[in-house]
Amino acid sequence: MRAILLRLLAVLCLAAPAQAFETTATSAWVYDVETGTVLMEKNADQPIPPASMSKLMTLYMLFEALENGRLSLDDTLPVSTKAWRMGGSKMFLEPRDTPTVDELIKGIIVLSGNDACVVVAEHLAGTEEAFARQMTERGRQIGLTHSVFKNSTGWPDPEHRMSAEDMGLVALRLIEDFPQYYGDFALTEFRYGDRVPSNRFNRNPILRQGIGADGLKTGHTQEAGYGLVGSAVQDGRRVIFVITGLATETARAEESERIVNWAFRQFTMKTLVPAGETVVEAPVWLGTQSRVGLTTENGVRVLVPAGAEDQVTVEAVYDSPLPAPIAQGEALGRLVVTIPGTREAVTPLVANASVAESNFLGRIKGAVMRLGQKAMLASGI
Repeated sequence: MRAILLRLLAVLCLAAPAQAFETTATSAWVYDVETGTVLMEKNADQPIPPASMSKLMTLYMLFEALENGRLSLDDTLPVSTKAWRMGGSKMFLEPRDTPTVDELIKGIIVLSGNDACVVVAEHLAGTEEAFARQMTERGRQIGLTHSVFKNSTGWPDPEHRMSAEDMGLVALRLIEDFPQYYGDFALTEFRYGDRVPSNRFNRNPILRQGIGADGLKTGHTQEAGYGLVGSAVQDGRRVIFVITGLATETARAEESERIVNWAFRQFTMKTLVPAGETVVEAPVWLGTQSRVGLTTENGVRVLVPAGAEDQVTVEAVYDSPLPAPIAQGEALGRLVVTIPGTREAVTPLVANASVAESNFLGRIKGAVMRLGQKAMLASGI
């Protein structure tokens, strides 16, 4: 058998060509959620200091504990001396306090509370160090290939590292796995009791830019620079992005807005294969039917850069002929969409009908026909 590649040109119409995005960030990653398309990446797989953006993994662990019943939002947790003494951004918790889990979540998201993270870590794992090891292990399980955690806060440590892609993947998992808690990422302010009213505002600049932003987390240390893991929705389409290494808060805000506008304006959603439409009729070997239609389960929608429509190709890849028996819905190949400037998009091709194996006489007839075809190919006829 040999692989058969069916090449189709996607006929689409737009006007101006999409402009490649040049970012001043040292690392960046931009992702379209519906299509799973990486729109742009720059040093995205390089492990870097994530600063407070690694708190997203702490929150992921906390949300999992809520889901599996280890905690509830109304539970109150004690504040240790270590948590109280934490520097940097904080809720200004004191040892006499008993914050609820709900307050701690808001304190981490809005106030970037290092003290809140330590309270959570110590409750879930006994010590922050043990919690960090659990973060690293769980991170690997959910696909974080360039992340090692040494604390729950993002406090500077030479071994505490995440890649921009890993930060974006945690954001994606938070959005998809925990929609019931995700709304807190859009909060612009939170005050814990009567503590330092001036410290109640969310540092995330895109929440106030009117671009559909609803999360997620800023970060800053001297080594990491200014960074942001952000997400925005426009017309039902969600984009997640990560930028790090900016020199100032202003640069972070401006670069974030530029990325969001570029991601929504320079790409158009197109349906290449409607749901249920047959992509190709594939030959069947020794079956009661000579051909079977290959289709996709949900169709294929892709983001196409403006002006790149005539460079989009679709390839149906499968072994030919396909041996019977074949079950309806059985995966028999793949549809590979190649779009300039982005990674290939691969969708499984499945049989749109069942094909039984032919009887003895049918198999003999099929074998004779197959031998004849091979002979004609060999003779050049």
